[in-house]
Amino acid sequence: MATFPYPDALADLFYTQGPDLVGLYDLALGWFTQVNPAGVRLLGYASEAEFLADPDHSLRAPPWTGAQWQALCDRAQHEGRVQVQANIRRQTGEALRGYLELAYFEVESRPLLLIRLSAQGRLQQAERELAHSVRRFEAVFTNATIGIIVCDQPGSIVSANQLAGQLFGYEPEVLLGQPIEVLVPGAAGRRHEQLRESFNAYPQVRSMGGHRALLGQRHDGTVFPVEVSLSYFHLDEELYVVAYILDISLKKAAEQELLAQHQQVARLNADLEQQVADRTHALLVTLGQLEKRTAELTQALAAEQELGELKSRFVSMASHEFRTPLTAVLTSADLIGSYPSGEQQPQRLRHVERIRTSVKQLNDILEEFLSVGRIEEGRIETHPTRLDLASLLPQALADVQSLVKPGQTIAWQVHCPTPVQLDASLLHKILVNLLSNALKYSPAGSTVTVRGTCHEQVLTLSVTDEGVGISAEDQAHLFERFFRARNVSTVPGTGLGLYIIARYLDLMGGTIALQSALGQGTTVTITVPYENDITD
Repeated sequence: MATFPYPDALADLFYTQGPDLVGLYDLALGWFTQVNPAGVRLLGYASEAEFLADPDHSLRAPPWTGAQWQALCDRAQHEGRVQVQANIRRQTGEALRGYLELAYFEVESRPLLLIRLSAQGRLQQAERELAHSVRRFEAVFTNATIGIIVCDQPGSIVSANQLAGQLFGYEPEVLLGQPIEVLVPGAAGRRHEQLRESFNAYPQVRSMGGHRALLGQRHDGTVFPVEVSLSYFHLDEELYVVAYILDISLKKAAEQELLAQHQQVARLNADLEQQVADRTHALLVTLGQLEKRTAELTQALAAEQELGELKSRFVSMASHEFRTPLTAVLTSADLIGSYPSGEQQPQRLRHVERIRTSVKQLNDILEEFLSVGRIEEGRIETHPTRLDLASLLPQALADVQSLVKPGQTIAWQVHCPTPVQLDASLLHKILVNLLSNALKYSPAGSTVTVRGTCHEQVLTLSVTDEGVGISAEDQAHLFERFFRARNVSTVPGTGLGLYIIARYLDLMGGTIALQSALGQGTTVTITVPYENDITD
């Protein structure tokens, strides 16, 4: 191996000209014996001599005690190198957040540490926030209650969550690089390659197994019925396919049970027809029982079909609503790396803000899902408190301020002069949701009007917009889970807002009404009974 000709010059340049603190720490002495000029400036000392003569022999206000510092030094001596985040305080009292790196070495059997302290800049903070965002996504992906597998365009598995591994009997990392046919070898016989090429050419969200049995194969060779829905995304202009996998063994067993019961009913009917002459009374009784049983089975089948439809709508909605912000996060993360110079800080900040907005959008979607779960599990209760509507409205307006388009205004006309007893938290969420819908579906330059009155212990609150409006046909389904009007399908949304509002109003004993026409705006009116505040 060739010898580098200038090691001493490079070491001197790194030590004297580097922007970070670099110093030698004597473990036997318990303090620095040498520190570079950048370190002196970084810690706010006048000179190296002043720093070395500091009687405290301690970095100021560190996040560790003396024993913890000693443990950190011991760890560096044992492992050779340690890097930690640290909150240091300069001699002047200013806070300094950075990365502290300790490297152990010996000179003539004397134990020493090479210590480097780097101040954390805005780019490192953005990288840290990006890492947090990625970890949150990984938590959602890992803990999903449905098997998720991501394949590249040729059909090789590039990612699989924990549940997917459990379904097929593999550790998730074992699946990486395997062809998808390992898990569904009989997916489409010899036509599977042609079908994959067709999907790659025209990717779209679609379900599989709707008209035929689809079997998954576990690691031990056993097979089980599955339902697979497909989605996709592009990364660096390359197509990736996402498969959402459900084990429908229980569903198939229920269908078999249902078929067996129907066959049993048919046999009973045949037997009863042969005995109709002498057992008319018994036949009527038996037929009554059979009709009841048939109604129960029909009801059970309808419930199963409704559940299947809800699952399909949820998967389709979630894959669409999650893909948009996640694509924004990945795109902005890539673009941040393309702006290395200091003059490009505004571009980096713009993409960091885009990442924050996308992460907030994901959090809002998850919060809506959690709210539906809490409502349907009966874990939300009303807690009436003293409420002054004059203070509630500004809070709600502040929460939706980021949604206001250029030229949009919010006007309110509320006449409730005395405080009332109502659940302020639920009413706040209802008002924020109504304002969000009004702003989202109204054009720039429009006005959203909030009107409210308190009369005979009933609060009447209405929100009127000048937006796209809702057809009469769609209005009949607006309060169903995941339903979205056809004329706003391109606007981001989960279809849960009005459903959540209606459930909150049920808890508060209130009602909701909606008036709208296409192209003429929408007015949503809620009424909530209350008690007069008795503390006055």
